[in-house]
Amino acid sequence: MDFSLFYFANDSTGSTGNRYELLLEGAKFADRNGFSAVWTPERHFHPFGGLYPNPSVTGAAIAAVTERIGIRAGSVVAPLHHPLRIAEEWSVVDNISGGRVGLSFASGWHAADFALRPENYENRREILLEQVEQVRALWRGERITATDGVGVEQRLGIYPPPVQPELPVWVTSAGGVETFRNAGRSGSGLLTHLLGQDLDDLADKIAEYRKAVAELGRPDGWTGHVALMVHAFLGADEDAVRETVRAPLGDYLRSSLGLLLGSRLDGRRVDASKLSAEDIDFIVARSFDRYFDDGGLLGTVDKAERMVERFRAIGVDEVACLIDFGLPTPAVLASLEHLNRLRERTSPDGAGGVS
Repeated sequence: MDFSLFYFANDSTGSTGNRYELLLEGAKFADRNGFSAVWTPERHFHPFGGLYPNPSVTGAAIAAVTERIGIRAGSVVAPLHHPLRIAEEWSVVDNISGGRVGLSFASGWHAADFALRPENYENRREILLEQVEQVRALWRGERITATDGVGVEQRLGIYPPPVQPELPVWVTSAGGVETFRNAGRSGSGLLTHLLGQDLDDLADKIAEYRKAVAELGRPDGWTGHVALMVHAFLGADEDAVRETVRAPLGDYLRSSLGLLLGSRLDGRRVDASKLSAEDIDFIVARSFDRYFDDGGLLGTVDKAERMVERFRAIGVDEVACLIDFGLPTPAVLASLEHLNRLRERTSPDGAGGVS
């Protein structure tokens, strides 16, 4: 099993110190200790996750302070950008890092984000798949057709050329099984999470993804790569960890209420229009208990080791450890020693990745 660090939830309104200390110090720890990658997201127009409006910028910063670890977008919201720009920016990061870039592509879901490209919102899922192939082609040195400022079609490629001949690619899914299938059909890895889906649901969807990959009949025998993002904070005492993470994880779940409301709670579909403040508090409290007990790497190393084996059993290749969900930076950095011990226990010689 591979382990990586995932950043997503930092509140950009934090006022003191270096807002990127956790990102850079965590990346350096991961680089020294055999983690496979660091993922940073693309988030817009909201304090939740607002530290990360452009993963190529944060990726370049990580490249400058690390030597070996993979530098990944989790994710590029492809329909917000021209494929030429995506390929250009990330080729620069690939050069700075000596060939360590990987990209997960997402279709986007927040309508407000599409203030950047409102014309792409309706067809964002179709545009995503088109742009994955366009960026791959540009990465290989091919050219694509684009219309210039005076209406003339041009055949354009990117500079500088990247270091890696092929771009490692994932597709991000919030749980839709067709996205899992599309990721497999495109020969991409899959990045997903456990908001709005449990492990049984995820096992079935991973099976669909693997089936789609197998139908490609790749001569190299590649069977796909599944990265699962989960909240991670480990310590010596489970009860102490539970109380430490209760408030920040609850706030995180509340901020992700749209995904929670799209899931089932006790076997019934939740109707968002009928929710009171008390209903929301109930959902968040129940979700916290489920996540702490059965949905993340939260508690002790022994408990987390059992979770990793469950992830492995359903076909997960990499655990992307979401560490920045509102805890103080010193506490998170100290907890990385426990996370590294878990990595050593469960992935002595783990190998994976997208090709």
